[in-house]
Amino acid sequence: MRLVVAMTGATGAPVGIRLLEVLRELGVETHLILSDWARATIKMESDQTVAQVRALASHAYSARDLAAGISSGSFRTDGMVVCPCSMKTLSAIRIGFSDNLITRAADVTLKERRRLVLVAREAPLSEIHLENMHYLARAGAVIFPPTVAYYARPASVDEVTNYMVGRVVDQLGIEHSLIERWKDNPHPVNGDSVISMVRSTN
Repeated sequence: MRLVVAMTGATGAPVGIRLLEVLRELGVETHLILSDWARATIKMESDQTVAQVRALASHAYSARDLAAGISSGSFRTDGMVVCPCSMKTLSAIRIGFSDNLITRAADVTLKERRRLVLVAREAPLSEIHLENMHYLARAGAVIFPPTVAYYARPASVDEVTNYMVGRVVDQLGIEHSLIERWKDNPHPVNGDSVISMVRSTN
C-alpha cells in the first residue's frame, strides 16, 4: 500500500508522528509532506526533531515542492491522510486552492476518487468550519476529528494517541491491533435501572 501523509501546523503533531510510526510498522509506503508550521509544531509538541520525523516516512517532501511526483494524478496512491489538518488547509482543499504540495496532493486525491482522510483539529467549530467540512464530506473526503473513547479506560496520553491513530488507520482499511474493539457488554444496564438512575439524580 502507498499513502500520502501530510502534517500541518494545527496542534496534534504527536498524532501525526504516531501515525507515521504505525504505518511504517505495518509496511505501508508513505510519502510525507510537512508544512512550515508543522515543523514548528513538531518542535513545540514532541521530543523528536523534524529530521527524525521525516526519517519515519519512505519519502519526504517540502510543501513548496509542487514538482513532486505526488502532485500528479498519474502517480498512483491508495489515498491520503492530513494529520493534523488545520482549518486553513481544510478551507484551501475545499475551494481547490492548490498553492502548496499538501493542498495539491489533496486535490489530486479527490479528483482521482481516492480516499482522503482529514484529521480536522479545531474547537469550537464556527459555521464556516462546519460548512467547509460538510462540502468536503459531500465531495468524498472523510472528516475525522481526533476524539477519545473512554470505554477502553485509557490510562495514559500514549493510549489516547494510539486510539486516535487506530481509528484513522481503520478508515484506510488496514488491519491492526492498536485499539481495543467495542464488545457486547456482558452486564448490560436494563431500562428500569436507567430510569432509576435518572430519577435518583433529579
